[in-house]
Amino acid sequence: MGPVLVLCATSVIRNWENEFSEWAEFSVAVYHGPNRELVLEKVETQGLEGQRLSAPERFVQVADAHKKHLVSVLKKFLLRRTKEETIGHLMLGKEDNIVFCKMSDVQKRVYRRMLQQPDIQILINKDLRCSCGSPLPQVECCKKTEPNGIIWSYLHRDSPDGCSICPFCLVLPCLVKLQQISNHLELIKPNPKDEVEKQKKDAELAAAVFGTDIDLVGGSAKSENFMGLSDSEHCGKMRALERLLSLWTQQGDKILLFSYSVRMLDILEKFLIRKGYCFSRFGGTTPMNARQSLVDEFNRSPSKQIFLISTRAGNLGVNLVSANRVVIFDPSWNPAQDLQAQDRSFRYGQRRHVTVFRLLGAGSLEELVYSRQIYKQQLSNIAVSGKIEKRYFEGVQDNKKFQGELFGICNLFRDLSDKLFTSEIIEMHGEQGNGSATEATGIREIVDTDLFGSQENTSTATTDADNQNMVDFGIVYAHRNEDVVNMGTKRGDEDGTEETVQSSSEELQSKHETKHTVKVKSSSLENRKVAKYDSLEQKRKEFSRVASFMGMDDLEFSKWLLAASPVQRSEVLQQYKRKRNRKCEHNQN
Repeated sequence: MGPVLVLCATSVIRNWENEFSEWAEFSVAVYHGPNRELVLEKVETQGLEGQRLSAPERFVQVADAHKKHLVSVLKKFLLRRTKEETIGHLMLGKEDNIVFCKMSDVQKRVYRRMLQQPDIQILINKDLRCSCGSPLPQVECCKKTEPNGIIWSYLHRDSPDGCSICPFCLVLPCLVKLQQISNHLELIKPNPKDEVEKQKKDAELAAAVFGTDIDLVGGSAKSENFMGLSDSEHCGKMRALERLLSLWTQQGDKILLFSYSVRMLDILEKFLIRKGYCFSRFGGTTPMNARQSLVDEFNRSPSKQIFLISTRAGNLGVNLVSANRVVIFDPSWNPAQDLQAQDRSFRYGQRRHVTVFRLLGAGSLEELVYSRQIYKQQLSNIAVSGKIEKRYFEGVQDNKKFQGELFGICNLFRDLSDKLFTSEIIEMHGEQGNGSATEATGIREIVDTDLFGSQENTSTATTDADNQNMVDFGIVYAHRNEDVVNMGTKRGDEDGTEETVQSSSEELQSKHETKHTVKVKSSSLENRKVAKYDSLEQKRKEFSRVASFMGMDDLEFSKWLLAASPVQRSEVLQQYKRKRNRKCEHNQN
């Protein structure tokens, strides 16, 4: 047997070394740091490029062959048992909704001002030709440093000439600020727990990005005002959360509310106190001997409505099976962490169907974070299970030639505040994958499909910004993660091997047939909307009739559907159909 190459994340390299030294007498060489390029040059990337939206047919065929080979090799060594394969018949199900919340007007203005800061502009313009007349790009000539940048000046307070990686040392701090703005404006204000110099820098940056809105948000210093912190007026996610919690608690639901940020948890705690909810909090500072008692109390006590949890502290080893609603307030770059948080409730012993709501700031960096989650989940499904996944993106990870819409610094700092990045990608490109897969839909289309089974054979992802019912709820677009990721259907042959239902040739045929349609849709979305007008009007009328059957108006029924489980929706559909059929029979007689 020849040498084996193991590719893994930097964070677990030492774990691999320790495992080999403990359990096997292998000679192990670590290729890391300066040797990294040596390894990557030897690894073929056709598999990744074959998943690109406009990949040539030869790349798709090569990728398909690599995928089948990888699955056959892994089958000998990989034992992977999922809930669906082992205890699926004992589970009550889970629905993972991705909800795009409209940022407040103040949030949008602050977000744009942040993008205009010198610290971000030097990154956006890094590849432009230098203004000094040199043919070199700015990043290789005169614009390696940015003394006028507030963040840059703080990072290099002891080295005014910059560092060896300038200006790329600014990427992570700037991304953190954009994510903070999309979650809550209070987060970019100084933290009293930080050192004095950092507090001064944060106060200066907050004043710069708040601009003329500084009085609306209570100044650039950290607010201690309880009413101000607990107010949802200037936070799009909290406005949506406020309405969702009100509806769920009236129904007797139990809710898990996750956030990565301790400061965000503090704000949410004040919000819950102001609204009068009975809740518990679980975080990194919770004593170990008190954690299990908090979990037991939440599971046993009907009065405990909400469990406020730190995603890092409570995403593993915690059983909260009494909860049937899970809210993830801020997404992670790593999709596994969000899924682990959901599984605190979706696990053996769950008492009700679990509905997950992942809240994203529409038009913000969080849309790109989620799009990368889709990309990573699809690659995992392809590599481990050999599943068919739709090709949504042009970008290829670690490939500068094909950065597309996902990768590269310029994509990270794009202004998406007037767009719905994710919905546009799904709408334009969704039909170029597995034709038998469930299509991604907007909130209204989810409602229509669930009740009437009238889903069309084309991608119907739309923006609900003009739908007054959804605007009132603070949600501009949503879809189910299951409708976008993990769409391949498998079948096993007689000798136990698995093959995909749709072959590569069929997929290529589908791609060829739909290419013209995609071009038409790309050039004129209005034509598509006009063509579907009559169908949508008919759906809306039917929707109103079902709402009337339930004794509700359209708005009340929309809210009920947003929170209802698939079982509840199915029951309503059956009841409505029975009544409609009886009425038809009566009219015929």
